[in-house]
This record gives sequence, structure tokens and C-alpha cells, in this order.
Amino acid sequence: MPESADRLQPSKFLDRIGRFAERHRALFTRLGDRETRHHRDRIGEIEIDRPVYITGLARSGTTILLELLAELPGLATHQYRDFPLLQIPIWWNWFLDRAQRPEPEPVERFHADRIRVTPRSPEAMEEILWMHFFDWVHDPARPNVLDRSTLNNEFARFYRDHIRKLLYMRGGRRYLCKGNYNVSRLAYVHELFPGARFVIPVRDPVDHVASLVKQQALLAERERANPLVLSYMQLAGHFEFGLDRRPVNFGDGEAVARVRELWERGEEARGFAACWAITYEYVASVLENDAGVRERALVVHYDNLCASPGDELRRILSHCGLEVTDEQRRRLAERISPPAYYTPDFTGDELAAIEEETASARARINPFSG
Repeated sequence: MPESADRLQPSKFLDRIGRFAERHRALFTRLGDRETRHHRDRIGEIEIDRPVYITGLARSGTTILLELLAELPGLATHQYRDFPLLQIPIWWNWFLDRAQRPEPEPVERFHADRIRVTPRSPEAMEEILWMHFFDWVHDPARPNVLDRSTLNNEFARFYRDHIRKLLYMRGGRRYLCKGNYNVSRLAYVHELFPGARFVIPVRDPVDHVASLVKQQALLAERERANPLVLSYMQLAGHFEFGLDRRPVNFGDGEAVARVRELWERGEEARGFAACWAITYEYVASVLENDAGVRERALVVHYDNLCASPGDELRRILSHCGLEVTDEQRRRLAERISPPAYYTPDFTGDELAAIEEETASARARINPFSG
């Protein structure tokens, strides 16, 4: 990763603020409510219209979809600069606007995946709010799923107000969210917002696992060299990689324990393949059994997106109810290409393991990808 990308990592000052907010959740809930009351005349009438949720296993194409859709007029999303005080987004951004720090040039993010970002680039940040109200959602020892039976009125109220504040602050009409962990909350989000649109990318397991293995090695190295990177990942709710990686518990504790055991034994490819399988087995189960989510969800095959970006973008935009000109869609499509900065380098045994782990889930999820 270029050294300049370190500018996007939190300073010790931001880390202290984030840790303080994490320790004093009740205080920041009250501050968030006070901010809402202060701006009630500006946000009270804002309608949350068909929010768009991009979600799936990390490295499946969620970031490039977020980057592309965030460029469309009327969509508002989180940015890197919103870290760490999502509970008071208007006041925090007011402070940042007056701090008079020069805007840095775009740099490749630490994922080393060609995507160049600045503090104002779109990013997955709302996980901070989920952890604020559901402190167990990243505990692998218990199910992390939120479904239609979930009841947390305080969160629902706070979350709706937060989205209204973001729409007001960014001048948007519809909320756009990338959140990998929302794949475990599809039914709950639909319960909160029946008009929500879900875009769920899925990727060929061999290429996907190769990307996951590469990212794990890269991030673990960065975290060993700079403890603030690990702290940032924990505070922002990114446990997909690194020294504190945690598989999502979709309700099968034995499957989670097996993934962790595979990683501990150094079987990275098989471990990530097992993660791929339990993630998309769960998604397939929701789509098979929940007609409400199924009607609002579009499964997008990443390989098809790279091979025929114009056609796939047309499907995505239509599904989300986003109108663009042919020229706008063409410009977006030109930015999509298959990754060429690495190639899978698995042994025969590892390829067999990936096939063995993912065959059943692939057979269930592929029919939904069109």
C-alpha cells in the first residue's frame, strides 16, 4: 500500500474519540437524540424512500457497486470522513468542515485493489450504529442474525432519524448503503423499510476465495505494523479480515467453530470457502422462504458484471428504480473490468477443497443470479 494511503487511517486523536464513544454509548445516544431535536424542523418531513442496500460477503464487488451508484444524483451515502461519530453526523461534519484541513489527493485504499479514495469517498460506515445498539452482532459464539422477530424500538427510531439526517446533510433523496453484515439482516431491514432494494453480489468461489486470502495476508501485515489500523477496523465494525477476523454466525455454531479451526490450522483457502458457503446458503434460504425479501432483492453475479457491465448495470438500475441516460450508464460501465492485479495461485488440493466446500451453496444461490 502506498504510504500516502496512511492519511486515510485514523490519527491517535480520532482513535481516542472513537474509543470514548464506544465506552459511553448511552451518552452518545442522548447526543444523537439532541442533534435530531435541534434539526427536527429540517429533517422531520424527510421521507425514507426505497433505500438501496448493497450487501454480500466481502470482496464480492460491493465496493465498486457503491462507488458507481454513489455518483448518481439524489443518492446519499456515508463517507470515510463520517468516522468515528456516526451518532452525531451533522455536528461532526460541521466540525470537520471548520477544521480547515486541506483535502488530500485520491490514494489507493489499503486493500490494494485499484480503488482510489479520499475522506469524502463513499464507504461502509453504518456498522458503527448496529454495534452501538446490538453489541453482540459480532460475537461468533452466538447467532448474529436479525430477522422479522427482532424488536429494538430505540434502534429503529434512532436509525430512521440518522438516515434522515444523512439525506439532509448530503442533499439526497434516497439512502444508499454498503454493509457486508447486512446480509445477515435482510428480513429485519425489510421489516423496517418494506420498500428497500437489496443488491447482493455473488462471485465465483475460486476467484473470491483468492481475493479473501490475499486481503487477509495484506491486512494482517498492516495491523502488525500499525496498531491503529487494527483499532480502526474494530471501531468501524470491519471484522472480515486481519488479526481480529470473525466469521458471521448465521445460526450454525458448529459451522462457525469449524471455520475458526480451519484458520487456526492455516487452511486459509478451505476456511474462506466455508465462509462463502455458509453466507450464501443463508442468503439462498432467505430468498427461498421470505417472499418480501425475494421481491426486493437482486442477486448480481460479479463475473457477469465484469463481462457485460452495461447489461448488468441496466438490471441493477432498473431494480433499484434509478433512472439514468444511456450515456451515464455507458460512463459507469467503462469503469468496470475484471481484476488484473492478482491471479489465483492455489494447489490442486486447495482447488478441490474450494469446490467441496462451496458446491451445495453455489447450486442454491446461482439460480437467483439470473
